[in-house]
Amino acid sequence: MLDVLPAVPLVTEDRRHHNRVKVDLLGRFMLENQNEFPCRVDNVSPGGIAVISAVEPRTSERVILYVDHIGRIEGNVVRQFRGGFAVQIHATERKREKLAAQLTWLANRHELALPEDRRHERIQPRNPIIEMVLDDGRRYQVKIIDLSLSGAAVACAVRPANGSKLTLGTMPGRVVRQLEDGLAIEFSTLQTPDTLNESFR
Repeated sequence: MLDVLPAVPLVTEDRRHHNRVKVDLLGRFMLENQNEFPCRVDNVSPGGIAVISAVEPRTSERVILYVDHIGRIEGNVVRQFRGGFAVQIHATERKREKLAAQLTWLANRHELALPEDRRHERIQPRNPIIEMVLDDGRRYQVKIIDLSLSGAAVACAVRPANGSKLTLGTMPGRVVRQLEDGLAIEFSTLQTPDTLNESFR
């Protein structure tokens, strides 16, 4: 049985096969009764995930998680801990390989922060003026200062708090840092040049 702790390494048989990655990702999860709740992911491996939430599903309950930068994850609750619960992930081998690649990127991305992160090619949008929609529905015209596969820096007067969810053009993301004249935004998933071309050119 997989056992995931929020602050210590995995102490399970699965530990031999999957390394835990410490993360701080926002998301939500759906219970078997289809009720949804917000959550935060504390650590994850291709075999299991630790979820921080005020709501604790029962042991063995099947849950579906939607996690920023990772996407949809399904599994069963294997244990509760103070402030959250652990889930054993059910996935095909191909899905686990994809998750492992995503975790490698997540682990490395924290070494640098937007907008100075130069690991991804910079893209010059044809029209730098784009609409930004906040989570509460408010809309603003902003100017793209810097754009890459992982996020963007925009010049704007409005200052939503770090962690605030928003949509830049058609790209969902969240605020990761306040800049002198705007915001640094991290996209919910790592993009490809084609998707950025479609969204920003």
